[in-house]
Amino acid sequence: MGRQCFKAWLYKWLPIFCGCHCRPDRSFFYKGEQFPVCARCTGELGGILLALLTWRLGRPGPVWSAALLLPLAADGVIQLRTAYESRNRRRLWTGLLFGYGLANLLFLSAAWVFRQGYAFGKTL
Repeated sequence: MGRQCFKAWLYKWLPIFCGCHCRPDRSFFYKGEQFPVCARCTGELGGILLALLTWRLGRPGPVWSAALLLPLAADGVIQLRTAYESRNRRRLWTGLLFGYGLANLLFLSAAWVFRQGYAFGKTL
């Protein structure tokens, strides 16, 4: 797959995968070209990748991982209920924390299910 073909594929499917609105006023631009997803989704994807890369080095527990979801939720609720509108830098950081926390919760729950299944299998 060539570079242009991959880029076209990415720009088509990444917003669908993320459920992103892709609004230009809430997106980053590089060399005059809009990112395929908004600032918040960019942060979420970065957080997920960061969690994947750092999983073996150490991770927060489930309570801390759940707490990392709160800044994005708070930012969204505040924007919904008031005239405040956050800037892309805040959207990026809250998305990064959310993606990292969400991925950690997913990995922690998958590891727990694996351990429980393994322990149950040993009793058979």
